[in-house]
Amino acid sequence: MDILTICELQSEKEILKAFPVMNQLRTHLDEKNYLDLVTEAKEKDMYRLFALYDQGEIVAVTGFKPMITLYYGRFVWVCDLVTDKNNRSNGYGEKLLAYVHEWAKENAYESVALSSGLQRTDAHRFYEGKMDYDKVSYVFKKPLK
Repeated sequence: MDILTICELQSEKEILKAFPVMNQLRTHLDEKNYLDLVTEAKEKDMYRLFALYDQGEIVAVTGFKPMITLYYGRFVWVCDLVTDKNNRSNGYGEKLLAYVHEWAKENAYESVALSSGLQRTDAHRFYEGKMDYDKVSYVFKKPLK
């Protein structure tokens, strides 16, 4: 019998335990940069980090932050969502994203939004087909270095 739990990661030890899964999505980060960015985002930007555990092992991770903009109103922006590569297609991403939806509703947010890399066609099928997301815009980025 599977025992699934979702917990917010608060301590440095908990945050670091999620790094191997998060690093599968955020491959450009080493452990120190990951910890520094999560810590700063939690302190300054209301970032929340949650893990889905199956029988005590982290199988998926999401990071999100509540936001308010004129375009979206009150919404939750999913910054990160990743299921461990050895545990994909087991419904973990769906369960974790559904948790974000519930968190948003319980905290009086009107919608959930995210961006997904152009190359991530499997993720796009998941968001549009399984999770009923609409493609509403393109995201543009300009490095300032």
